[in-house]
Amino acid sequence: MKRLLPILLLLAATVARAAVEHVLVIGCDGLGSLAFNPSNAPVMHRLMREGSWTLRARGVMPTSSSPNWASMIMGAGPEQHGITSNEWETNRFEIPALEKGPDGLFPTMFRSVREARRKAGIAVVHDWDGFGRLVERRSVDLVAHVKGSPLTATAAADVIRTNKPTLLFVHFDDVDHAGHTFGWKSPQYFKTVDMIDTLIGDLMKALKDAGIADSTLVLITADHGGVGTKHGGPTIEELEIPWIVHGPGVARGHEIRGPVNTYDTAPTVLHALKIKAPGAWIGRPVREAFGR
Repeated sequence: MKRLLPILLLLAATVARAAVEHVLVIGCDGLGSLAFNPSNAPVMHRLMREGSWTLRARGVMPTSSSPNWASMIMGAGPEQHGITSNEWETNRFEIPALEKGPDGLFPTMFRSVREARRKAGIAVVHDWDGFGRLVERRSVDLVAHVKGSPLTATAAADVIRTNKPTLLFVHFDDVDHAGHTFGWKSPQYFKTVDMIDTLIGDLMKALKDAGIADSTLVLITADHGGVGTKHGGPTIEELEIPWIVHGPGVARGHEIRGPVNTYDTAPTVLHALKIKAPGAWIGRPVREAFGR
């Protein structure tokens, strides 16, 4: 029996490090770390208890949507990808990207997954219409703009159940609307946070319905927080964002102590899928989330 014990422990460790076959990234616009208190967002708090997390991750400057969404999916900052404001367009920019692919964009995680796995299912369902222009269309099977977070969640859940994609990015926008309309930290803001939390629960249920919950890495984060009814400035309330990861191989109930930046998100996704990151990226996988 003593000789069998090391073998049994090794088998148990192997099961714990089950392969990641799918990744679901949920981006919540305006959901700064200030959105969390001990009694709200029960779904996200459960995922934190079951996974690894930090509320001290940082976005990039400026704390506007386009530079931060781009940095999240492109593994680099505005200095590299060239998306410096919400006014950026593929034909209107202040500085050129260091590197461009066939779509004229700095390489995203979508392109990396497509190049590594030609048959992978890759989809984006986004609430804010501006997110779509950041996506390399040749690398993605589906890009759907669905207005309103509840309908966005319904569409994304359908994609999960029907297609079981290798990589799905879901963008919710309503928390940002609540911040701009009523103010970050307002009662209406926190009510909207709880609504988004419920929608995240719906997506988790869809993973179970599709039979892929045990093989899916779920990563929840945001682009920025806010102050008053605005964002874009240099305050910590605007800069700090949550970063929650849950799924196969992830350390359970672990608060990440090391630094995390939004541009570490894409390298972490590729690390989980065992895909090499582009050389132009400056982000790195958050290995601490996986217990190493």
